[in-house]
Amino acid sequence: MTTQPDIAPLSYLIGRWSGDGIGIYPTIDDFAYSEEVTFVAPPGKPFLKYTQMTWRAGDHPDAGTALHTESGFFRVGGAGRAEATMAQPTGIVEVYEGALDGQSLRLETTTVARTSTAKEVVSVERRIDVEGDALTYEMWMGAVGQPHQLHLKALLHRE
Repeated sequence: MTTQPDIAPLSYLIGRWSGDGIGIYPTIDDFAYSEEVTFVAPPGKPFLKYTQMTWRAGDHPDAGTALHTESGFFRVGGAGRAEATMAQPTGIVEVYEGALDGQSLRLETTTVARTSTAKEVVSVERRIDVEGDALTYEMWMGAVGQPHQLHLKALLHRE
């Protein structure tokens, strides 16, 4: 596969990833989830298209039901830098900037916008690491009056 030169530093993300994770936050019960993430490089475009979907997993009575989805774009933001934008159907839009070091991304929101009915989210941080065909990530969040802290952690494998 030929990658547009401007996104070559992010090409290690391209593909379909799936696996399992855990969610924690002081305002909710801990939960297990399964996830599918796809990164696609549109021909000739200097960005990756991102889509994500999770569903409840484990022995929960609602296992298999949809939990969350989001979509967005990733692009290189200069030497050693990356940018991302993400939109959620819950009325939240996030703009990220951060460090791109080999196959590791450390992105923090520069802007979180929300509709009047969306939950309050004030900060989000995403830490993504790829080693071979394994992608691990953590999502940290400050929301609904809680300080910035770990919310999601998962291990995904390239399909």
